[in-house]
Amino acid sequence: MRNNPLLFPLLLLLLSLLSPLSVHSQTATPADASVMQDLKKSLDSPSSLKWTDPNPCNWPHVGCANDGRITRIQIGHLNLQGSLPASLSTLASLTRFEAMFNQLTGPVPSLSGLTSLQFVLLNNNNFTSFPPDFFAGLTNLQQIYIDYNPFAAWELPAVLLNASALQVLSATSANITGPVPDFIGSLSGLTTLHLAFNSLSGPLPGSFAGSSVQSLWLNGQRSSSNLNGSLSVLQNMTYLTEAWLHGNSFTGPLPDFSLTTMLQNLSVRDNQITGPVPETLTSLASLRVVNLTNNFLQGPSPRFGRSVSVDMSGTNSFCLDEAGVGCDPRVDALLSVAQAVGYPLRFASYWKGNDPCNPPWTGISCSANGNITVVNFQKMVLSGTISPNFSEFASLQVLNLAGNDLTGTIPSQLTTLANLMELDVSNNNLYGKIPSFRSNVVVKTDGNPDIGKDTGSPPAGTPDSPSGSSPGTPSTSAGGGNKSSSGVVVGSVIGCVCAVLAIGVGVFCVYRAKRKHAGRVQSPNEMVIHPRLSGSENDGVKITIANSGVNGGARSESNYSHGSSGTGPGDIHVIETGSMVISIQVLKNVTNNFSVENVLGRGGFGTVYKGELHDGTKIAVKRMESGVVTEKGLDEFKSEIAVLTKVRHRHLVGLLGYCLDGNERLLVYEYMPQGTLSRFLFHWKEEGLKPLEWSKRLTIALDVARGVEYLHGLAHQSFIHRDLKPSNILLGDDMRAKVADFGLVRLAPDGKVSVVTRLAGTFGYLAPEYAVTGRVTTKIDVFSFGVILMEIITGRKALDETQQEESIHLVTWFRRMHINKETFRKAIDPTLNLDDEETLASVGTVAELAGHCCAREPSQRPDMGHAVNVLSSLTELWKPSDLETEDMYAIDFDMTLPQAVKKWQALEGISGVDSSASSSFLGSGENTQTSIPTRPSGFADSFTSADGRFALLFPEDGSFVAGLKSEQPLTSLVFVLRSFGNANIYLKLLS
Repeated sequence: MRNNPLLFPLLLLLLSLLSPLSVHSQTATPADASVMQDLKKSLDSPSSLKWTDPNPCNWPHVGCANDGRITRIQIGHLNLQGSLPASLSTLASLTRFEAMFNQLTGPVPSLSGLTSLQFVLLNNNNFTSFPPDFFAGLTNLQQIYIDYNPFAAWELPAVLLNASALQVLSATSANITGPVPDFIGSLSGLTTLHLAFNSLSGPLPGSFAGSSVQSLWLNGQRSSSNLNGSLSVLQNMTYLTEAWLHGNSFTGPLPDFSLTTMLQNLSVRDNQITGPVPETLTSLASLRVVNLTNNFLQGPSPRFGRSVSVDMSGTNSFCLDEAGVGCDPRVDALLSVAQAVGYPLRFASYWKGNDPCNPPWTGISCSANGNITVVNFQKMVLSGTISPNFSEFASLQVLNLAGNDLTGTIPSQLTTLANLMELDVSNNNLYGKIPSFRSNVVVKTDGNPDIGKDTGSPPAGTPDSPSGSSPGTPSTSAGGGNKSSSGVVVGSVIGCVCAVLAIGVGVFCVYRAKRKHAGRVQSPNEMVIHPRLSGSENDGVKITIANSGVNGGARSESNYSHGSSGTGPGDIHVIETGSMVISIQVLKNVTNNFSVENVLGRGGFGTVYKGELHDGTKIAVKRMESGVVTEKGLDEFKSEIAVLTKVRHRHLVGLLGYCLDGNERLLVYEYMPQGTLSRFLFHWKEEGLKPLEWSKRLTIALDVARGVEYLHGLAHQSFIHRDLKPSNILLGDDMRAKVADFGLVRLAPDGKVSVVTRLAGTFGYLAPEYAVTGRVTTKIDVFSFGVILMEIITGRKALDETQQEESIHLVTWFRRMHINKETFRKAIDPTLNLDDEETLASVGTVAELAGHCCAREPSQRPDMGHAVNVLSSLTELWKPSDLETEDMYAIDFDMTLPQAVKKWQALEGISGVDSSASSSFLGSGENTQTSIPTRPSGFADSFTSADGRFALLFPEDGSFVAGLKSEQPLTSLVFVLRSFGNANIYLKLLS
């Protein structure tokens, strides 16, 4: 039992499952008993309920706490009729309410304010309405199922954001109308979103990018317009395992799937998707099922791996039936031309076969020998740019693109067409100089107001160009009039025409390439930053760059490119990190000119300010003080940008943009409303906060451990943070933690060697070998993490000069106090409630971990994977599931793990476990670096994967949950798997 911290709580939960009708000795409180009598009266109760005892705590399917409060009502699958009383909202201790698969009618009662409520299952009934305030105050709600109810039409309310702990929102066939709200992506813990067979319309929200959603069902919307628009947001849903989007009206091409490395099931049949199937989808190692039927896909018929079940018949327009065979070069060239205008449906509907000349494709004319001589796309409502790939048609004589909505410039590559006689690009929105064509080529450019100018103006009347304003006129209008899909303008155009001209075509080329995905090419003075800041995934928030003085030359990833005029106030120096540059004027506007009222905190780097964009998005702006604009300060600034553009994890703070303007150095982050962990550990009294309870401290510690573990071994490169401390741990509204401040991060050396660096960090958190020699390995972060654990346990700072001399240093004092139980209990933060033995034991386990992490010798410290293992076993992550699932799978709890796995695989039709020393997740087919810790010396009593043959891993980062021996029964595993849903933990077979 000591060697497996998971086993004891798992066995307790097993007993609770096997004894659902156990007799309770508690007596229900009068108030709760009255509510239960209301419930009994409102139900047309069959005799099977057996609710005859005067004490509801003795009723079957009802659970009570020791104080007599009702905690559990589980009346699902009992063929009940009737309705639910409104008084249910007064059951303040209710944690689980199940009434699924009955015949209940009437409105769903509001359960707002029930802060203990965690699970609500009301699916498969006949409820008539759903209250708009249902989610108000449900801060601990984890799962809600309201599928298959004939509700009156309703929209998902904004109060849903109150359910900040929500993991599962399942509302299939629940008559939900309107768009998929953008705030859904703000629910950071949401892993399952099932909204199929409703009446949703509009595009996928941009906030889905970077969300935690793993299972997404939006198929079969019944509204006349269905869901529509682009699927490009999927490319940034990196946790996605299944996406059911079929039966809608999505258009445009399939996105890049290179980042969705866990995607197993993709269904987009019966849409209007165009363009070729990307290689990033066909080569996706995790993919198991893909359905592309009845779209308008083009190009070669894709070849998927043998393990992938594929359906792509119907209306698709592949050039050949045989998979993997390339198309005619003319087809490839025409598709590359179509890419620049978004693969319009008009082309995909009529461009069929492998010969664009026989019969002639729409807009194409050919010579007798099959060469394309005329391309006539006049008045085809095309938007986008003119592709330079028209130059591949060597025999082209006439190119007519007149009367569309094309933007950008005329590609100079068209001048190489030796047979070209006429180019008509009139009546578009083109700009830039006209390339030098041969004298006998007729070039028609009338109707393009900005042709010949270096920059283009947006069409009059759009939010980009308010009526009456001229180029160069400052404008702060962000939302007046009609909002276009190009995003909300949050900056103002500052500068004059001469500054814009100084930027020149070179800068335009640099930035236009990065915005090629947008439907409209922005001005060279505009950039797009983090897509989660906008309401549309395709178009991020537009930021206007003031007085840009950018050197458009080649730049390395971490070097600055200085303008030729030096470092004057108007110069902006660019790091090659994508479209993340934000102007100083924008940041002044959103922070009220860096007002004192907006200060969030101060540190060695400078001051952090709160800001709010025009769309309501809150940001945090870190501004370097002018006194630290030195080589060291600049190095830290560059390091933070370089690291945060390479790593991405739910427990690392996200960088949204940066600004360099003269001596100004600013970094823009996602806003973390609850501030730093130090506020809640050390300053809670003066700030009027409540001290953190132990469960929240455990969750925060686990979040930090996972973030650091990712940095050390799961990212594309391994990093060492070097400055872990509570003031660099930020908390969201859900009190989940993210590691911040990456100015001192260094690449970790290969193997177990160390490297010497300049000493940096914060005294009190520095590992002894680093403080003495300057040598760094990942173990210096482990030491700092151990100090944080000690602070979490004691509520004391790492260095506290208000204490006596022998107690100033937390680590040495903690070691002394941890010698025996009596002194250790005195060291624990007095605000913690240690009345129950379980909490005290949990604190003791974390104290042992903290001591190991702060071992004097680096070799004695564990890896962060071990910390994740220990902490995850202590957090209350598992909950009993529905009783019926055991019956469905006929689970024998005495089976060994290998027997159970084989049975599940046989039931679900998945391939067998590789009996070799497999290093791939079950079902993923992809080798993934994991974090199974090795046993460090001095850890004789600790449990690691070396003790077992199976490892349990988190899928999002591969971190280690537990190790289990093959001969152990299923009871050691089943609840851990359930605690994260159907596919949120993977088994890994060890050698």
